[in-house]
Amino acid sequence: MSDLTHRLAQPDDLEALRAVMARAIAQLQHGFLTPEQVAASHQVMGLDTQLIADQTYFLVEDGAGTIAGCGGWSYRATLYGGDASIVAREPQRLDPAHDAAKIRAMYTNPDFTRRGVGRRVLGLCEEAARAAGFARAEMMATMAGVPLYEACGYRAVEPILSAPIDGVRVPLVRMEKAIR
Repeated sequence: MSDLTHRLAQPDDLEALRAVMARAIAQLQHGFLTPEQVAASHQVMGLDTQLIADQTYFLVEDGAGTIAGCGGWSYRATLYGGDASIVAREPQRLDPAHDAAKIRAMYTNPDFTRRGVGRRVLGLCEEAARAAGFARAEMMATMAGVPLYEACGYRAVEPILSAPIDGVRVPLVRMEKAIR
């Protein structure tokens, strides 16, 4: 993984980020979700461009500029979902003294799985949230992400099902961790 670097995502990264996310949803959820749930996931997950505007969204890339993975954190109340998802936005600012930072939109390029990319992005997010004064982090995890997050110290708080999309609900798990 030493050949990988990280940086904050910029607006001109959007097209490449969306392509990585679409591939990750389509390929990495199998074995955890039914084909119908995978298809519905595209309307539940995705990138919230507010994270890029807030400069809280990281990407990890190789020397050729290929995105290996991405993810962010937020000081806003929205827990999950992208610009085009069925999830409502909650843009109000959180109070680090009382609220948990939100870990958001974590994706690994299917060509880079099992290489520590997700763990690296998660670490960057936790470090940045800690520097902003947050003592806790929470996320809405996909079923495919739960094993990584548990290995990184997150605990399941609440299983949920997404709103129905053409009659299909996507299972998710709200997870949290003390980061201080």
